[in-house]
Amino acid sequence: MKPYLKNYDRNKSEHPRVTVNIVIFTIKDEELKVLLVKRIVEPYKNSWALPGGFIKINESLEDAAKRELFEETNVKNIYLEQLYTFGDPNRDPRTRVIAVTYFALIKNENINLKAKNQAKELQWFNVKKLPELAFDHKKIIDYAVQRLKYKLEYTTVGFKLLNKEFTLTELQRVYEIILNKKLDKRNFRKWIKPLVKRTNKKVVHGVGRPAWLYVMKNNLKFIWRK
Repeated sequence: MKPYLKNYDRNKSEHPRVTVNIVIFTIKDEELKVLLVKRIVEPYKNSWALPGGFIKINESLEDAAKRELFEETNVKNIYLEQLYTFGDPNRDPRTRVIAVTYFALIKNENINLKAKNQAKELQWFNVKKLPELAFDHKKIIDYAVQRLKYKLEYTTVGFKLLNKEFTLTELQRVYEIILNKKLDKRNFRKWIKPLVKRTNKKVVHGVGRPAWLYVMKNNLKFIWRK
């Protein structure tokens, strides 16, 4: 033991507790949606909330986030990016709790949801039509949505919602849904072309002309990736 630790009393002063919360976004039914769990314990029993919980004493923040996400929703093996730390003294009625938040953007078809442990139910909600939420989770989601919009400008985060091969129309629609606005087709394609590579394949949707399929260039360096 280090000499200075002999006289150190960790119980001498109050200590806040730390939780992790995870904001999972997807696009479903042409809407940007967030995954919520219905709590089965107090406080806020039967209220909707973000997946999450308290970290263990010998656990890293990221490991805690992955564990809590799996324990409550059955979601695993996804990349989580740290979002922000929320520390209002009154954000939790039990005690002083600091929340470290993470977020991710995933394809809805790629996950097998299953309510577990302290979650009695799971559901995707439109980010613009949220139910009444526990704690300050509405504030957390609003912050995450804004961060996601910013990231579209300097990363390829939007590609995570597409198949490996996609049309430029599909890619533009992802951006429009997240940004909640219509984009000019010509300007969007001019901006996005340096990030994608056209394949030698086409696809037909409806009665329109066949559209070229594209892939993301594999030599891109961006922030949002494993």
